[in-house]
Order: sequence, then C-alpha cells, then structure tokens
Amino acid sequence: MSPSNPWRHPPGVPRCEPPRAEGCFFLPDGRRIGYAEYGNPTGPVVLWFHGTPGGRRQFPIVGRRAAERLGLRVVLVERAGSGLSHPYHYDRIGDWAADMAHVADLLGAAKVGVVGLSGGGPFALSCAGMPAMADRVAAVAVLGGVTPSVGPEATCSGAIALSRKFAPMMSAFRRPFAAAVAGMLTPVIPLAHLAYRGLTAVMPDGDQRVFSDPEIEAMFIDDIVHVANGRFQALLDDARLFGRDWGFRMADIKVPVRWWHGDADSIISLADAQSAVEHLRDVELTLMPDESHLGGFAAADDVLEFLYPHLPTGSKAASATP
Repeated sequence: MSPSNPWRHPPGVPRCEPPRAEGCFFLPDGRRIGYAEYGNPTGPVVLWFHGTPGGRRQFPIVGRRAAERLGLRVVLVERAGSGLSHPYHYDRIGDWAADMAHVADLLGAAKVGVVGLSGGGPFALSCAGMPAMADRVAAVAVLGGVTPSVGPEATCSGAIALSRKFAPMMSAFRRPFAAAVAGMLTPVIPLAHLAYRGLTAVMPDGDQRVFSDPEIEAMFIDDIVHVANGRFQALLDDARLFGRDWGFRMADIKVPVRWWHGDADSIISLADAQSAVEHLRDVELTLMPDESHLGGFAAADDVLEFLYPHLPTGSKAASATP
C-alpha cells in the first residue's frame, strides 16, 4: 500500500501513474528513508537520486518505460528531510554512501548502478568514491550534476558557488530556513498547475521544451506534492552540503562514469562540468545540444541503456521487497 499523502491532487494537473511500490527503508540507527520503485522487481538494481528539490517520484515517464523494457529495478531514494525520509544532519555528502550501503543490503544487491540528477549528482558520485559503498557500484550516471565548490577539485561557479559562501549560515540556521521555505511553498501547492506554467514561461528554451510535455508536468508536480511531507528540509541541507568538502575525491572513483550535460545550462555551466570530469579516471561527457539544466529529464532512457550492460544479468537482487 502506498503511504498516505495529506495533499489533494492539484486541479488542472494531469495525473501521473504511481510507482510500482513505495515505502520506507529503516536504517540501523532507526532513521527512515523514503523510496519508490519502478520496473522489474527481480531485476538488477539501480539507485536513482533526485534533484534539488525533489523526492521519490521524480522519475520521468520515459525512464519508467525504459526500466520495464530493460528489466531493471530502479529505486528512487529520498534524501533526509524530503518526503518520507527523516531529517538528518550529514556532515558531508560522502556520509550518504554508508546509508546507501544499508539500502543495498536491504535490497539484497551485491552490485548496483547509481544515477544522480542535478543536486543528486554528488550523492551518486559519493557511492563510487567512498569506501563504504565503492565496491558495490558497477557504474555511475550523472545528469547535469552539481560540481565541487571546495577542495583541490573545486570547479563550480555561479549560483552553486554561493553555497560555499553561505554554508556556515545554512548550517547554523538550517531548521528555521527550512520552515521559512515551507511557509512560502506550501500555500502554492493547490495552485501547482498555474505555478508550473509561470515557472516554465521564464525557463531557458531548452528547459521549456522539456517541461512543456504534459507527462513531465504530471511527474514533476506529483513528486513535489509528496515532497511537501518532508517540509523541504532536504532543499536547505543539499545547499549546505554543496558548499562543504564532499569527503571524497572524484579522482578516487574507479568505475565508469557517464556525464550528460546541456551546453546551454545556466545553473551548472558546461565549463564547470568539463573541468569536473577531468578529475575522473573513466568518464564520457555527453553533450546535450541546446539543452539547459533540466534537459536531463528527457535522457532518462539513455541513462538506463548506459547502465544496463554494466549490471549483472539474471540478478536476484530484488528477491525481497523491504
């Protein structure tokens, strides 16, 4: 049974097919992490980490169809303070990998593929870069990922670079800031369709093309409605962690990485992405012509096609649903 959601479906928004399954993983210390599952329940496991903001239903329809076609078990994992996940104060992005090792245990997965979209990019890379999880990662896919802002591999500029400047303040006031953000965004949820249309109208051309798709609107709003259960704490925590040392070096990642990036990305510039991938040992940078930051939503099927040959076939990784 799907978890209950206190918000009604916003009027005017096309409905989105719910996940095949969703619920919570429970970590050894009692914390709860929300998830949603798509594709084949007995297939090889792919852990997919959403953007900022986002949650367990931020998985494009084209990706859901590809998961079914390829026979993959794609598990969308919500970060702390988003949707069903308990809030938690991570010291660094790299700490996420230890939690994902427990998730892989619960899924019975010896090997997994990992995907990170936008703000989820650093969390995907952490799984391959931290000892707690590195041996279990077969390959990594990054879609318009955030790049490091601190340390010897720092490349980020623009809006993400501000997170470095304000990281101490966000750390000290993370809960009040999250409450303020929730206070601003929660009243807008019943007007989600109008808000979405207004946001789309001011997006770069590449993002407008992606977000004009009714299936993307249905998915995006369905996800945000469920994210609201977490009161948007993850949004502030992601921003805080982007401005701190990640706790690992990209040069330590040994598995294949494929990085998709729009050449018109106004949030994470192509130059930042190009500089970041230079630190990876085994990487392919795939340019998305005329695409801005959110063009990766339309490449979800390509991502799964890339991961598929790296994963064990005939896997029993999903033989038990948590």
